[in-house]
Amino acid sequence: MAYKPELWAEAKKKCRLNEEEIRMAKEMGLNPKSLIKNIPSPREQWKQPVKVWIHEMYEDRYEKKKNKAASS
Repeated sequence: MAYKPELWAEAKKKCRLNEEEIRMAKEMGLNPKSLIKNIPSPREQWKQPVKVWIHEMYEDRYEKKKNKAASS
């Protein structure tokens, strides 16, 4: 499902993301609503900022793909 550019722009602004992080989120199949929903509130001090969350998830997914390809 394709999301409207306005939703991505809103997520970019609210989550303080750059174009590279938006590209990574799209590549992983995330949607702008889930990014906005995962913004930590002041009570959720344990929660990472969306920017860090995207980077870690992207690294984990693509590290697994590299390892799987190397072992095959």
